[in-house]
Amino acid sequence: MSKPVVAIVGRPNVGKSTLFNKLIGTRLSIVDDTPGVTRDRIYGDCEWLNNKFLLVDTGGIEPYSNDVILKQMRAQAEIAIETADVIIFVTDLTCGILAADTEVAAMLQKSGKPIVLCVNKCDSIGAPEPEFYEFYNLGLGDPIAVSSVHGHGTGDLLDEVIKNLPAFEDEEEDDEIINVAVIGKPNVGKSSLINKISGSERAIVSDIAGTTRDSTDTLIENQYGKFNFIDTAGIRRKSRINDAIEKFSIIRARMAVERANVCVIMIDAQEGFTEQDSKVASIALEQGKACIIAVNKWDAIEKDTNTMKEFREKLAVDFSFMSFAPVMFISAKTGQRLDRLFEMIAFVHSQNSMRISTGKLNEVLADATARVQPPTDKGKRLKIYYMTQASTRPPTFVFFVNNAELFHFSYQRYLENQIRAIFGLDGTPVRFIIRERGESKK
Repeated sequence: MSKPVVAIVGRPNVGKSTLFNKLIGTRLSIVDDTPGVTRDRIYGDCEWLNNKFLLVDTGGIEPYSNDVILKQMRAQAEIAIETADVIIFVTDLTCGILAADTEVAAMLQKSGKPIVLCVNKCDSIGAPEPEFYEFYNLGLGDPIAVSSVHGHGTGDLLDEVIKNLPAFEDEEEDDEIINVAVIGKPNVGKSSLINKISGSERAIVSDIAGTTRDSTDTLIENQYGKFNFIDTAGIRRKSRINDAIEKFSIIRARMAVERANVCVIMIDAQEGFTEQDSKVASIALEQGKACIIAVNKWDAIEKDTNTMKEFREKLAVDFSFMSFAPVMFISAKTGQRLDRLFEMIAFVHSQNSMRISTGKLNEVLADATARVQPPTDKGKRLKIYYMTQASTRPPTFVFFVNNAELFHFSYQRYLENQIRAIFGLDGTPVRFIIRERGESKK
């Protein structure tokens, strides 16, 4: 049985994300004074008195707005309400009851779900201010005074939440799930890809660059395995980051890469490779993640018999620093080659997790050093005594040598190519650790 779901809803800028962060105990949702900062649904695990549930932060509901983003935020909140077992309706003591609060309350009552009325920004200690009692007029039962900034009243709020939770039996975490971070510049189609493979409007899709500001998770299970797709905010150049919200989004994207086993690096087929694409890819490379380069919007390209070959050859030059990464040409809009994408994700994950025995590694090493002698310097030759694999994700190999300074980068690249030629290791970076015999790591 899955965890019960508790959704936090309300109009914009009443403190929903601050409350969400306080309840889960970490800064997962972006908090800013700008209304409408939280756009997609954000999930986090929460526990109170041995009761575990999934807490959902939503974008603010603007009942009367025709703005394209606000309308989609409202749709996202409605989806969260539909899937929730309990709803926390957050209002603002300092503003009192506004017309939007009344409309949201009416919408929540129609859902038939248990509703816990939270009056936020009750920051003073002691008896509630007289304005607090106005919120009884919403007809949602007893309001609970809360200060999401200071944490006052959150215990009473959670007590009321768990009274309405359905029974839940804890399950062990599934180790078979592959976490996949979808990364790239803004507006390359990351959210469209998530929506296509999940078959639902899981993330907000808009032509406005930078629509996704938080990272969102989508669990997919099919014949290729179990996948948790993490849709991330587009990563911009630092010089173009003009506000704190964008900075938080980039931090969140980097955190998503840390959580991931595989990174799908999306680039725009119409725009081609840019310097920013290489910077996005370097984030995944630095963290040793298995990588796939997905060229999106391939359906929009005019083609002849050599188009894909020429594009692939150009990418081989542009992404020369990660030549190990397979290139796929997809369309998030039409679903072109998405089945093959799942297959490739499972494959590169297995390569990133590969462990090779010391015996086999040293057979390859002996053959490689016999073919091309190790380098010399001033009459002194490099001796490689043996090698072994220290870890996986990424595959990391330790070489024991007589002199680490003689182990030039060019010879390391040669040995890496020999190892890849025998064992594959497609889609994954590899790392070398050089140690002199009897010495600490250098």
